[in-house]
Amino acid sequence: MSRRASLPGADELFRSTTPALTAVRDTPPVVDPSSIIHNPTAPVAKPQGKGVRTTPRRRVSNLDRSPSGRESHAEKITVYLSPEELFDLDQARLLLRGDLGLAADRGRIVRESIAVLIADLESKGEQSILARRLRGQ
Repeated sequence: MSRRASLPGADELFRSTTPALTAVRDTPPVVDPSSIIHNPTAPVAKPQGKGVRTTPRRRVSNLDRSPSGRESHAEKITVYLSPEELFDLDQARLLLRGDLGLAADRGRIVRESIAVLIADLESKGEQSILARRLRGQ
């Protein structure tokens, strides 16, 4: 009898815990254009071409514009910051916590900032702070 502990293998440790997506169609269903009722908030399906996007773009109303806050997020991006930008983000977090009594992590600050910038972009368009800064004005 061995005194070594029996550990699970890599296959068991890294097995998929999500169900397989076998029920997902490869091609979108064919829709009769005369049966479509105009709804500006409904997602718009684009014809299949050589583009990257495979899901329709979701149009969000102003009511849906609030950031997600503290919850589990399924999507992820990686953003690279300079040391100065990371320092500024941490300073903002500490300012919110120390001076304003608001506890927020860096991710929530970023999500709130994105929500504010996108709302400004949608309401002001070319004159939004984001458009002006990206143009270098």
